[in-house]
Amino acid sequence: MSPKLSVGVIGAGRVGAVLAAGLRAAGHPVVAAAGESDASRRRAADLLPGVALRKPSDVAREAELLLLTVPDDMLPNVVKVLADSGALHAGQVVAHTSGRHGLAVLAPAAAVGARVVALHPAMTFTGTAVDLERLHGCVFGLTAGPAERELAESLVADLGGRPTWVPEEMRTLYHAGLAHGANHLVTLVSEAMGLLSAAGVDDPAGTLRPLLDAALDNALAHGDAALTGPIVRGDVRTVAAHLKDISANAPDTVPSYVAMAWATLDRAVTDGRLLPIRAQAIASVLSAYGERRLLPTHRVGTA
Repeated sequence: MSPKLSVGVIGAGRVGAVLAAGLRAAGHPVVAAAGESDASRRRAADLLPGVALRKPSDVAREAELLLLTVPDDMLPNVVKVLADSGALHAGQVVAHTSGRHGLAVLAPAAAVGARVVALHPAMTFTGTAVDLERLHGCVFGLTAGPAERELAESLVADLGGRPTWVPEEMRTLYHAGLAHGANHLVTLVSEAMGLLSAAGVDDPAGTLRPLLDAALDNALAHGDAALTGPIVRGDVRTVAAHLKDISANAPDTVPSYVAMAWATLDRAVTDGRLLPIRAQAIASVLSAYGERRLLPTHRVGTA
């Protein structure tokens, strides 16, 4: 368990309000929060009852542990303004929750003697009490100097999470992996539900759920070996029929279907699971709907 620190949060959005509530439940007093939108104020009232909403500089001055949970692009300016105003101080713990940024963005805080930590929860947030349970077992991407490693891991433990250490120079790639997997999955699933709805399926979500649950479990356990479907089977006519009907009924979905089909085809060819003649036939179909590309050879030599 980490020492109990008074917590201030700047950016009482979906992430900030939940993490502050989680730390409060672990015994860290939350002394103040900053949030300008009506939604932030409602979240603070729901998740942090009794906590005063104050100006960011006032929150920073009062907190022993300052959580910066603002959007990535705002973070550099927020840190600079707080440091320039004298709101940060030596010995204070300043932690941000950005996936993309590491410690470099906190340089102005470190320059005044603050202890700096990058602490990113690898989870999607609703900004409600539901998220508090989801923190248990959540992985946090951590970057910190040697003197702050134990503290960072203790804070994650207090939140019920699990730490994974990310090198400073790999933060952006780490974040890209999470965004590509989670954010693009939402787009993909929403488009799939749209196709089922256009096909007259009464419950698109219920129809997809068992299939997606199984596909996700298999992919996480087995990677590319979990691939099934018309591309891996080399069903050229099925892929062509898909694209014909998608073009007629949901043309906005064509670019993403084609992009994912190319990516799937490339992986199937690289693994040697698809005969070259079939791969070339599918490539010709996809090329009719977008830019023609060269296929890779599979990793044990061209069949």
